[in-house]
Amino acid sequence: MQTPKDLLRTYQIRPRKRLSQSFLIDANTVRKIVSAGAVGSTDTVLEIGAGNGVMTRLLAAQAGQLIAVEIDEQLLPVLEDQLLTYPAARIENADILKLNISDISSRYGMKIKVMGNVPYHISTPLIFHLLAHRSAIDSFTLMLQEEVVDRLVSGPDCKPYGVPSVLLQMFAEVEKLFSVSAGCFSPRPKVQSAVMRGRFRKSPVVELADEAFFSAIVKAAFAQRRKMLMNNLTQAVVLKTLSTARLRSCLDQAGIDGKRRGETLTLEEFGNLSNLLKKEIQCLD
Repeated sequence: MQTPKDLLRTYQIRPRKRLSQSFLIDANTVRKIVSAGAVGSTDTVLEIGAGNGVMTRLLAAQAGQLIAVEIDEQLLPVLEDQLLTYPAARIENADILKLNISDISSRYGMKIKVMGNVPYHISTPLIFHLLAHRSAIDSFTLMLQEEVVDRLVSGPDCKPYGVPSVLLQMFAEVEKLFSVSAGCFSPRPKVQSAVMRGRFRKSPVVELADEAFFSAIVKAAFAQRRKMLMNNLTQAVVLKTLSTARLRSCLDQAGIDGKRRGETLTLEEFGNLSNLLKKEIQCLD
């Protein structure tokens, strides 16, 4: 069996900067990621950024069905060769951010497991894309820039805690599994990577009256991190119809001191505050 480095040489693969390509060449790390995904023979797996097919081949050997997504046309012949003996695997030449994951789930009649080595430049957009299709996803095991992983799994009162942390964790249980050295890639990236795993909850931490409104409140709370929560919220477009007195009343009802900063609020506090503010606005309509 060819090693990851062998594949790059055999097919004369040249990474494309515009796609932020950096190929994982450490076979042990590949095995650890696949193992972390806990893929079984009844699972349908969607692999993001199949690349040279090293992880793809291992996933195909374990999964019941595999959809290998790769945007780069030059890598399709490589993937076809790697999957010759796996009839239950298919290649999707597509941009993952434009792929309708819910449709794929419906086609196979089950929730899917998402795995992959994610290009750094689409890390945050991808997380929001997965959130949008969370009802179709069983779990996700992803390798991302370590800084991004730390942000996504961080809790209140921690520096990395921010909008992505709150929006993802409201709907998913997440954990950082292990770090991956830059030396495990070719070409070598300038930053460290890490692998995280997540599973979407059956229901959010707090039942939300309006998810879009909740998202807007969270973003407003972190608009200027050094500012007090009250000051940030008074500048929020979605709250422009609320007087300062009504806004302060909602904070009081939620048991939140307006002098706190957004980064100190828990998921429950964000959820409850969002619902109170939404109710207050509806009363004014």
